[in-house]
Amino acid sequence: MTTIELYQAPQSTCSQKVRITLAEKGFPEMNKDWIERDVDLSKFQQLEPEYLKLNPNGVVPTFVHDGTVLIESSAILEYLDEVFPEPPLLPPDAAGRARARAWMRYIDEVPTVAVRVPTFANMLAPMRFSKTNDNDFAAHADRLPLRKQFYQRMSQKGFGKPELEYAEFQIRQTCERIDAAIADHGGPWIMGAQYTMVDAQVTPLIDRMEDLGYAFLWEDDLPNAAAWLKGVQARPSYPAAFYPGARISQRYPDFYRTAADLKAERGY
Repeated sequence: MTTIELYQAPQSTCSQKVRITLAEKGFPEMNKDWIERDVDLSKFQQLEPEYLKLNPNGVVPTFVHDGTVLIESSAILEYLDEVFPEPPLLPPDAAGRARARAWMRYIDEVPTVAVRVPTFANMLAPMRFSKTNDNDFAAHADRLPLRKQFYQRMSQKGFGKPELEYAEFQIRQTCERIDAAIADHGGPWIMGAQYTMVDAQVTPLIDRMEDLGYAFLWEDDLPNAAAWLKGVQARPSYPAAFYPGARISQRYPDFYRTAADLKAERGY
């Protein structure tokens, strides 16, 4: 019996893309065993010694398959496609696979990083650190195996206007590229007629931006990207990642602030 363990957090975009991919591969509908282990990020369980033994980066998700441990979410997607090849989530030809992997590198380097900025500015920093003094905040940043500089770039209230505007630029660029790719390849998915792990990888990021109130970045003049988002949200795999409480607005309703709220507070 194949056993998969997924150490994850419901609101983590990197966890969500693995959950989407598992659902696309037929978990658990095909009687494949899948054990879900939630890591409470609000209690910093990802930094506890036992978890760090499993994932020294101190982040989620961590994926365990019959004792093999994987800790990078994009690598997990490729692993799943190799070990569970049906249905395939990469194109059948070498050139198509290379294009898909180029997309995946771009998604890791640009929108994945960009989405963290409004997520922390709108929600997590004010919720977790607004009452934390400078010394304690710095001490927390020093605990982090990864993203130490990310925390050091912001204050207890989140990020300032330049960082937010640059993140918006990066997400807008991502949506422009999605829109153009669908136009070039005929859609409805980023690589064309085939739904691939590129779609699975970027879905949680654009969904997060929509949830935070940033749909204005694409909904008015990028119709292909807007239709793509509605399409992925209509797939059966979507509820596997976005079950009740997985969206930021649902998980932290008392702290939730939209893009409009944040802009009003910061005067722009």
